[in-house]
Amino acid sequence: MAGLSDRKQKILQAVVTDYIQTAEPVGSRSISRRYKLDLSAATIRNEMSDLEELGFLTQPHTSAGRIPSQQGYRFYVDALMGPPSLTRQEEVYLANVFTQLQKMREIDQIVQQTAKVLSVLTSYTSLVLGPQFRHSAFKQMRLLPLDEEKALVVLITSAGHIKHRVINLPQALSSQELSQIVSYLNEQLAGQTIENISATRLRQLRSDLYARIDLLSQLLQLLEESSTDGEGRVFLGGTSNILNQPEFKDVEKVKHLLTLFEEGSRLSFVLETSSEGVSIRIGTENVITEMSDCSLITATYQLYNRPVGAIGVLGPTRMEYSRVITIIEHIASHLNFVVRDL
Repeated sequence: MAGLSDRKQKILQAVVTDYIQTAEPVGSRSISRRYKLDLSAATIRNEMSDLEELGFLTQPHTSAGRIPSQQGYRFYVDALMGPPSLTRQEEVYLANVFTQLQKMREIDQIVQQTAKVLSVLTSYTSLVLGPQFRHSAFKQMRLLPLDEEKALVVLITSAGHIKHRVINLPQALSSQELSQIVSYLNEQLAGQTIENISATRLRQLRSDLYARIDLLSQLLQLLEESSTDGEGRVFLGGTSNILNQPEFKDVEKVKHLLTLFEEGSRLSFVLETSSEGVSIRIGTENVITEMSDCSLITATYQLYNRPVGAIGVLGPTRMEYSRVITIIEHIASHLNFVVRDL
């Protein structure tokens, strides 16, 4: 890549790899002994000094070795990182987990279990944003009479979300007419995402069924409110894993992170604004200040080719990037099938 010679790239890769494994500043002698670069310790030391001047490495103490900077990690992720595969044991474990998940019918239960699996495999903290109601596709509306005057209207989306409300029944409508109205709505709205059912479309539906406006208004009100639903629910896994990282021995730093873990709306915002596919935010690339010493890797999962939620792993900038990315990609891929089959 422009700006760094092949030799500098190999040395930077060695420094990042070594620091990820040891959490200790890396010296030229360590690189010379552990990595087959066919370079003397003195040459490596000079190259590391150049990398520091270029902003790819920093030296925490004058007597210590060097560690990657945020710029160094970004270059490593974008240009140097290799793609590891899961072990056979991990593949079998994931296959078994998702076989069990496919038997679950509650989306919250599936998402919660996914967060747990993600944290167990990575040893970092996981965040999983459940499918957002407004991003799900309309699947079905049902009307269940409770008595002669009231009924329970149930709105079901393709992601397994259910909303319900008790409504008043117009006495002028027969049970057959009630069924016809619901069938008409199911036919007209099938497959449309809740957030894309526009006010114009709802006005058209009201016009089509003007004679039954009282009932229709109550049914469409549930749709209107659902289309503006806010953030989805975020499930966390392995929140205590962050305490095991040497970078977070600072009580104040940990306290701010743990407080953040309790703020669902902010976590939801972070995951909602993730790019489609896999996204890697390092240090100050994160939009939330409390994450400025962390890296966050996220991936969206989809329903019928539409992103409906996201999974993520939060850890120190000294993260096993390639391994975490591989795990996230596998889990997001499996989750696509599980959500689709709800």
